[in-house]
Amino acid sequence: MAAGEWMDAATAAAGPVAMGGAAAGAALVFMLAGLVKGVVGLGLPTVSMALLALWMPTAQAAALLIVPSLATNLWQVRPWRGFSALLRQHAGMQIGICAGTWAGAWWFGAPQGAGARAALGAALVAYAGWSLAGARVPTVPARHRGWLGWVVGAATGAITAATGVFVVPAVPYLQALGLQRDALVQAMGLCFTVSTLALGAGLASQAGLPLPALAGSVALLLPAIAGMALGSRLRGHLSPEAFRKCLMAGLLALGLGMLLA
Repeated sequence: MAAGEWMDAATAAAGPVAMGGAAAGAALVFMLAGLVKGVVGLGLPTVSMALLALWMPTAQAAALLIVPSLATNLWQVRPWRGFSALLRQHAGMQIGICAGTWAGAWWFGAPQGAGARAALGAALVAYAGWSLAGARVPTVPARHRGWLGWVVGAATGAITAATGVFVVPAVPYLQALGLQRDALVQAMGLCFTVSTLALGAGLASQAGLPLPALAGSVALLLPAIAGMALGSRLRGHLSPEAFRKCLMAGLLALGLGMLLA
């Protein structure tokens, strides 16, 4: 589907959130998705899209995701007092994400391609299974982090443009930096935020964004934030090893969801 057709479909499908049971169901879905994201730092799009698709068109579900996804990514970057240091540390990676995403959006158009998503899902399953089996990601030497961060960012951006998924290879690379639990979650939040904004800008340059879709999306922001706040509190009670296993389980579920979609 071309970029313009994808945007037209999303705009047409994204009416007001249905009243009654459908609205309550959507709120519960976003609260659960926020909870998962609060614990492991990712998974809100996967959980929400998988559950919302049980009773609404995919285009409408995607439209409802816009504001909660961006807002929870920004929330994840906190605490703001360390934001400038975080940005300096990962600046090359963020520049690479923007460059790769914009080049990919120009080349591919809107995220599409079942084959690309299935291949990415298989890679996520393999990586998560490998890690859950006890393997560890090798640490990236400090002398290589400048150029490698840019390359990883560009690759992540290209994959984002093709599939709409921000995870690979950004998350494995951040793990390879040896970041502690909260620092890893914060860095993932930064990458996901930049990826979301870069993809939106890239698609806007191709076909314009579906602004009417934002109305229904805003209504689901509160339950997503509430779920994420609860998940963040739960994360504080996890040991580093338990957090690693939860993160890998999240990646495994994401990969399986992409394979089975």
